[in-house]
Amino acid sequence: MKKQVVVIGLGRFGSNLAKSLYNLGHDVLAVDTDEDRVQGMMGHVTYPVNANGTNEAALKELGVQDYDSAVVAVGSDIVASVMACVLLKTMGVRYIVARAHDELHGNTLERIGVDKVIYPESEMGVRLAHNLFNPNLQEYLELAPNFGLSRMKVPESLVNKSLKELGFSNPRDKYGLTVLAIKRGKDITLNPDNDDRLRVGDMLILAGRDDLIERIPS
Repeated sequence: MKKQVVVIGLGRFGSNLAKSLYNLGHDVLAVDTDEDRVQGMMGHVTYPVNANGTNEAALKELGVQDYDSAVVAVGSDIVASVMACVLLKTMGVRYIVARAHDELHGNTLERIGVDKVIYPESEMGVRLAHNLFNPNLQEYLELAPNFGLSRMKVPESLVNKSLKELGFSNPRDKYGLTVLAIKRGKDITLNPDNDDRLRVGDMLILAGRDDLIERIPS
């Protein structure tokens, strides 16, 4: 469903987020005080605007109060981040997401009523730690300490073998992991059959303990 979203702060994180939201079909108002950053968003968002996200009058003039949601993507300027969130809450924006620089910043954002706090640097560090030494591991999502979802390129050693032959047919088998899906080109097969054979270029979506993921040969 199409949403109206305002993104305040167009650093690397904010600009990539705004572009992605726009590409998904949402109306995106991208706001920053840096004119060069705003110019760089031309054609990549619905409305790129050079304005101060901590100025209530400027935000009201842009009609931010009528937007479905807002993302405060301001990085290290904690004061500006908090001020922008307070203004958005006061103006009645229904759903607010904010980027936190550290735990103290995040706790402050939660106390003023931000709906979702994200820690991009921390989350990226966790992902990098998991795939740094495994060339086949593309993405990792932590669900609990030492347990997560992984997207892994099928290693050559597993090509042309079935899930059953490889010991993926039962969580208690060889690897102790669950194959949730196989991505083959643009096609995704959920809950694949045990007799499905893996091909070159396939991606496995796996669930299981981190130490078990490391057992899969590269």
